[in-house]
Amino acid sequence: MQASPVIEGRPLTAPDGKYHIDEELRQILCFTDDGRLLVSKSHMFNPHVRGFQARLKHHGVEFQTMPVDLATIEKAYSGVKGNGQAASQSDMQKTATEIFTRAVHERASDIHIRVSQNGRARIFFRIHNDLEFKDEHPYEWGKQLCAAIYQAMADVSDSTFEPLSRQDARIADKTKLPKGLDGIRIATSPQVDGFIMVLRLLYNDTTESFVLSDLGYGNTQSNAIELMKRRPTGINIIGGPTGSGKSTTLQRVLGGIIKQCNGTKHVITVEDPPEYPINGAVQTPVANASTADERSLAFQAAIKAAMRLDPDVIMIGEVRDIPSAKLAVQAAMTGHQVWTTVHANSAFAILDRIVDLGVPIELASDPSIITGLTCQRLLKVLCEKCKVPLIEAQERYEDRDLRRIMASVQVENTYVRGEGCSCCRGSGTKGRTVAAETIITDQHLMAHIRQFDRIKAMEYWRRDQEGTTMLEDAIRKINDGLVDPFQAELVVGPLSMGRIERDMRIEGHEVQHAIG
Repeated sequence: MQASPVIEGRPLTAPDGKYHIDEELRQILCFTDDGRLLVSKSHMFNPHVRGFQARLKHHGVEFQTMPVDLATIEKAYSGVKGNGQAASQSDMQKTATEIFTRAVHERASDIHIRVSQNGRARIFFRIHNDLEFKDEHPYEWGKQLCAAIYQAMADVSDSTFEPLSRQDARIADKTKLPKGLDGIRIATSPQVDGFIMVLRLLYNDTTESFVLSDLGYGNTQSNAIELMKRRPTGINIIGGPTGSGKSTTLQRVLGGIIKQCNGTKHVITVEDPPEYPINGAVQTPVANASTADERSLAFQAAIKAAMRLDPDVIMIGEVRDIPSAKLAVQAAMTGHQVWTTVHANSAFAILDRIVDLGVPIELASDPSIITGLTCQRLLKVLCEKCKVPLIEAQERYEDRDLRRIMASVQVENTYVRGEGCSCCRGSGTKGRTVAAETIITDQHLMAHIRQFDRIKAMEYWRRDQEGTTMLEDAIRKINDGLVDPFQAELVVGPLSMGRIERDMRIEGHEVQHAIG
């Protein structure tokens, strides 16, 4: 590890120094009387830093710019009394808005602010499911920023920001949000040497297209969901992990229902909070609650209220606990079409999750109650301008990884991520597509489920419904040249597991083959 430079010069940019600069700039640079200009590595191209450099040059002052970490800058000022006043809350609100605007421009789904007494405050954007590091700032700056976001910008929250407590809030005031956002959901938690604040950006994306193929669904899968939409009662459940696009799919499905019936069906949603606007639907938010128990009770009350509002279709944002699962079943049994989501790893695993939430197996395996199951993941789409054929990039990969991939795909049609270009902002990918699996329930399939015979249920699904798994769907998109096979494996697992999925068993020699 490279040692930090020894700082001997007196800071000329201290509050009482020769060069006056504001406190925010002082956090990221320090100019000393021995001619060294210490600049945070993360802010070398900051326009205010550039402006200070130009100021020195204009006055004919010689200096040597040195990129350092923030700890070095803080140490350079440590012996100086009077470190200046902390940034005002209004200044931090302005900074927060700038961060939000930048995140929207880069189409981030989340902003992570990790504030550590040792590692400083680091800001990350989640873009296409990957965390990208953006900025680094001092601990106090991060603490002030999070306090300003929580206390001055969130419209429903505790009265004060408590870094060592878990707190939730939401920013819904449009005057505090950049164009394109409908709201920001806030969650905080303490960590070993500080705390973390995660902000989920809720975009106001209305869409005129309700075609599921635009999201990446194939014809067989789209037809299955279309049949789910046409069955007047029962629960249709979309599964997947956080950030797998479940809410976007629900938005398209419900929007399609409203469009097909020309608004003659009363569609009502219960969400905590509403994530996407759905034109023509009555979207009801769950009142903010300070504890998990209060939130659960509020969610139950909202579902019960929705059932009294003469709905044709009810969308429950997430079946999250035993009461909400039972209420969803009750809604289906009393003549409503219900759409909801759960966290599950596969379409069949959705049934396991429902049973785990307290729904008896007799109800969970009734095809008049559970009418459709969908599970999905999101895969990055390769940039058409800079993607590279796999056969031209074999030197990048280990031999065993190449063997595994080449045994599972159509090599001549397979592409991998390129170095990036202006079209994809240097990322090599542009957008995401769905890898999904869909199941229409019927008496034959559910009879196997009732007998806890998953293998026969899957055999029936594959044979009679032409069912394909998310892994097989991902391989189809790889063979279409849309997805990098190595990136796909990070989401759906080793591609060579497809054969094992098909015969539903794994032998010793297949383990070795699966890893190449």
